[in-house]
Amino acid sequence: MSAEISIFDLFLEASLLVQFVMLVLLSFSIACWTMIFQRQKALKAAQVQLKTFEDKFWSGADLSKLYSEISARGHISGIENLFVAGFKEFARLRKSHLSTPQIIVDGSHRAMRVALSREVDDLEMHLPFMATVGSISPYIGLFGTVWGIMNSFIALGAVEQATLAMVAPGIAEALIATAMGLFAAIPAVMAFNRFSHNVEKLENSYGNFMEEFSSILQRQSIVPTSAGT
Repeated sequence: MSAEISIFDLFLEASLLVQFVMLVLLSFSIACWTMIFQRQKALKAAQVQLKTFEDKFWSGADLSKLYSEISARGHISGIENLFVAGFKEFARLRKSHLSTPQIIVDGSHRAMRVALSREVDDLEMHLPFMATVGSISPYIGLFGTVWGIMNSFIALGAVEQATLAMVAPGIAEALIATAMGLFAAIPAVMAFNRFSHNVEKLENSYGNFMEEFSSILQRQSIVPTSAGT
């Protein structure tokens, strides 16, 4: 067999099971890279939106006008979703004469907590799949390698005179599976760690805003004539 044989040739000469393992790993890799680019774009957009909204919010914008402006867009996500959920519940409870300031603030805080949970779920989309690919791909590749080497040695035992040239191609075919397992796993693990860190930072920023906004709503619930309500 030529020493310049290509990886594609090794794939074609591998057993059906090893070929199946390679195709599975290739599918994992393609899916992971697609999700990596999608998550990178989504998290970057969430970070930009966070900064833009906080700049506008802390500039002293009228809360009622800010709420109307955001609500009019239709599609709301990220920190804006927390603001809209909290202010909407605040306005609804404040119209009720039976609601005390503490009830109003607690209700707004719960509404923002629910919105926060949903936003974190959206930010973490596809991360479990990346973690799964990163953890199991090396083992799937190793399984294909073990199977391929086993078949090579079985075939080697059927001949009277064994040489390295006879067993080397089969082992090379099998080792491709391990390489593909690592090729799928390494980017998945790196992306999972990076995106998890970014999601955690965004969640902390959302949580800090939620507490600060609750303090503002508490002050406004005590003073009915306060501006911005």
